[in-house]
This record gives sequence, structure tokens and C-alpha cells, in this order.
Amino acid sequence: MGFLGVKLSLAFQLSLLLLGSLTVSGEEAAESKRSPVYYIHAPAPAPAHHHHQAHAPAPLKPYPHPPPAPKAYVPAPAPAPKSRIPPPKPAPAPPKVLPPLPARTLVAVQGVVYCKSCKYPGVDTLLGATPISGATVKLQCNNTKYPTSHEATTAKNGYFFLQPPKTITTYGVHKCKVFLVKSLPSASCQLKTNLNQGISGAVLRYEKPKSPLSFALYSVGPFAFAPKC
Repeated sequence: MGFLGVKLSLAFQLSLLLLGSLTVSGEEAAESKRSPVYYIHAPAPAPAHHHHQAHAPAPLKPYPHPPPAPKAYVPAPAPAPKSRIPPPKPAPAPPKVLPPLPARTLVAVQGVVYCKSCKYPGVDTLLGATPISGATVKLQCNNTKYPTSHEATTAKNGYFFLQPPKTITTYGVHKCKVFLVKSLPSASCQLKTNLNQGISGAVLRYEKPKSPLSFALYSVGPFAFAPKC
């Protein structure tokens, strides 16, 4: 077989290969019409992780002074729980201790009665007045359920001293008053005056004695009658 035979042999093989490829292509076209073709793609490669090189930390700058110490944290005090127990009641005040009452003492009343001068009619004054004897005064006390009264008569100097019975003591003397009652019928002074409350009733004034007495001494007046001038 010469050179020509080799060419013919190669041409024959190429024609066979071409014919086979056409046959396969026709079959594949027919197959693609019969069923869809799915193509599976390979997953994309994961991105490469770039590793950064660790850098050395920058050197700290030296402080000119040491840093201040951190302030200690002090938590706020918790609110006190409300107590349901009522506060104790304050202790009652001790009762007042009153001073002991003084012992009961008998009383006596003194005073003087005058006859006014005609020079001062209608004036509450004793200028030119003279003591009158035989005038009657009355001590009236309302310190009991029933008022009591006791009378006394003036002496020549117009002075009277009245000591009531034991029923009148210092306990109830503040409810006693002295009144003018009358003068002697023969006297020239018959008109009662209200000098020092001789008509409305004079309140008793306590007199501190110069020496101890068995009774408490009180004074009233002086009182006065007026003449018919």
C-alpha cells in the first residue's frame, strides 16, 4: 500500500467519524424533544478568607501624674418598709396635783360708819364727816343653799365688829357682802348712801393681822349716812 492508499484510508475513517457524529446529534435532538434536560452547576467556590496580620498595640503614653482612683460606688439606701403596726399612743399626762387646801378658819368683819357733812351733798367724800353710833349693818352670805345674814351695831366711834357663827368660814367668805341697814331714829343722819357700796353690797377685804388671831379678819367701808340738810 502506497501513499495514496494511506490517504484513502484516512479519508474513509474521517467519513465514518463524521457520519457517526451526525447520527448521535440526530438522536440527541430527538431525545431533547422528548424530555427536558437539567444542567447541574457546580457550587461556586467559597471566598477565600483573608487573614490580616495582627498589629502590635501602640505604646501607652506615660501619664504626667498617676491616674485618679475610681470613685467607690455607694448604692442609694433602700426605702424603709412601711410598718403596718400603728405607733404607740403617748402616755397620758400625769394628773395635776393641787396644793392642799388651807384649814377652815372662822371669819370676822370690821368697819366704820359715818354721817356726812351738809357741805358736800351728793358727793362721795368723807370730808367733814363724823362717826355715827347705833347704826346697823348686815353681813349676808350666799354660800349655802339658803342665804344667811348677821347684823351688828356701831359703837360711839362708828366702829363695828361682826363675827358670824361657825357656819361662815374662809371657804365661803368670798360669797359674803356687807350692807347698810338703818340708822338710829333719833339721829340726824337717816339717808343711806352707796359710798364704798354701802347699798349695793361691799365685798370683804382680807386684813393681814399684826399678831396671830383665831379667825381671819376682813374689812369693808367705810360707809356713810347723809343728813337732811
